[in-house]
Amino acid sequence: MKSEVFLTVLATSDVHGHVYPYYYGTGEHAGHGLGKLAAIIKKEKEQSEISILIDNGDLIQGTPLTYYYSRYLNNQKNPMIQILNELEYDAAVIGNHEFNYGKNTLARAVSESNFPWLSANILFNSTKETYFGLPYKIKSFPNGLKAAVIGVTTQYIPNWEKRQHIEHLVFESAVISLKRWVSYIQEEEKPDVIIVSYHGGFEKDIRTGEETEEQTGENEAYRICTEVPGIDVLITGHQHRFIEGEQVNGVAVVQPGFNGQALAKVTVKFRKKHNDWLIDDKHSALIYPDGIPSDNEVLQLAGYYESKTQKWLDTEIGEIDGDMLIDDIFEARTGEHPLIEFINKVQMEASGADISCTALFHEGAPGFKSKVTMREIVSNYIYPNSLCVLRVAGKDIKDALERSAAYFELNSDGKIIVNPDFSNPKPQHYNYDMWEGIEYKIDVSRQKGSRITKVLYKGHPIREDDEYHVVMNNYRAAGGGGYNMFKDKPVVKEILTDMTELIADYFLEKKKVIPTLNHNWEVVSGK
Repeated sequence: MKSEVFLTVLATSDVHGHVYPYYYGTGEHAGHGLGKLAAIIKKEKEQSEISILIDNGDLIQGTPLTYYYSRYLNNQKNPMIQILNELEYDAAVIGNHEFNYGKNTLARAVSESNFPWLSANILFNSTKETYFGLPYKIKSFPNGLKAAVIGVTTQYIPNWEKRQHIEHLVFESAVISLKRWVSYIQEEEKPDVIIVSYHGGFEKDIRTGEETEEQTGENEAYRICTEVPGIDVLITGHQHRFIEGEQVNGVAVVQPGFNGQALAKVTVKFRKKHNDWLIDDKHSALIYPDGIPSDNEVLQLAGYYESKTQKWLDTEIGEIDGDMLIDDIFEARTGEHPLIEFINKVQMEASGADISCTALFHEGAPGFKSKVTMREIVSNYIYPNSLCVLRVAGKDIKDALERSAAYFELNSDGKIIVNPDFSNPKPQHYNYDMWEGIEYKIDVSRQKGSRITKVLYKGHPIREDDEYHVVMNNYRAAGGGGYNMFKDKPVVKEILTDMTELIADYFLEKKKVIPTLNHNWEVVSGK
């Protein structure tokens, strides 16, 4: 028998429904996707002595393909699960976006899987019973080596998700759960290696330990490495970062980006000593699919769903009489844009509220062409959000505007730029809101927390103690993005229809939309 062996741990994370190597909004080629990673996975598994393959969460949501499946084809098998079954995944971890399409879609995905979904810290009510069944998996190999894989999920999900999607669930700190389960596994299972797959990221700098974000508990990877003894490998995600070749407190860590842009690979070398397998070395790396063709078998598995999706995307539903294209995404956030005003108007009409806020969710938002199809809608509004009308105080509105104002800062030349905190370690442009139904001014030259120099409602200053009805997406209404002033506020009305459908319905009813700009807000520097 060999005295040494190499275990290959492969992991995908934050695939977000990306299978095909193109951008849905433009049709242009993209050098990523699970189709490409599948080709790498097959090759790596073939070349490895022994291997483990894990998905680290946020798999079943994120593209028009997954949206169309969840809305119109959910009586059929989930294409993402079919692909993971074909690739013979050993386990998957629940990510926060797994809940976006509701409990039924998630439960069906879990039931169709030929592998367990692991989440040791998602509990049923206040019990210690794990909701999704297994908190961990043991994989034993012919040479006697035994590996344990524990799955944990960011505990911050209640701050984002619709309440009905997570009813009866309790999200425990990953650190607390791992302290309990790692100890148990060491005593009861006695594995040769413990691998934690955590759908969450790093709250501190990997090398210095300095805080890199507000310590909310959303990300706990640094604490996991430094406070939970016994972990050998930590797979991370959620932040969409690319991390390789690093160790924290002796734990090999890795994070493979998002949308199938890289495959995580951790190589663990073992040597035999007195009939025990001891870890001799471990190293993490990322494998990028540059120049690698997609695996045809995987593409064919999702082919039927994709063809239906593409036909739906090209359905013309209305037209724009004017210009609603975005030429400069930064100018759209600093100078107002017809697209933002339009989305706010849709929210206000659907809800009956006369104050609304929304965001440009990503840097690739194209705006609307003259002929509007579903492709344009899902390219601009990329999340399956519903709407919520909250009753809030005037002070809450001012505090929310100050939170948004923190999105900006001045560079050395006195020019307004994006605050790096909204770009690193994870882009969070979706946490800058723009409002309709009020007038306001942001002065970036002032100190954070005192940048809002004007807030008017129907021509009069907003009073801090007065109450107002504001419509926003469900993520923001739960306090997501640092908007804690909205958390637990009274809900006046919920509109459970997805915003993409509300936008489509608006076009179908109006047929033609004329872009408007009322210039109700401005971002200035010392003016």
